[in-house]
Amino acid sequence: MSLKEKPAWPKWLRDDGSVVACTEKVKVMTENFDEIKQIAQDALEDGLLMEVSEAQMREALHQLVDLLVNPYQR
Repeated sequence: MSLKEKPAWPKWLRDDGSVVACTEKVKVMTENFDEIKQIAQDALEDGLLMEVSEAQMREALHQLVDLLVNPYQR
């Protein structure tokens, strides 16, 4: 996939497996993931330009996702 191509984000599902079909909700999720992808791409490129190991950059980005907290946990 080139940098300009839009990724096909997943079909969004609820915990019970049903599809989130609300057009506005899907639009917000798409916009959020497009923004996250661009920010992560920029961070990766900055790291590479500063001679940080690509493997380390990718691992750090994975760790960042693992640090996300669900504030709505029941």
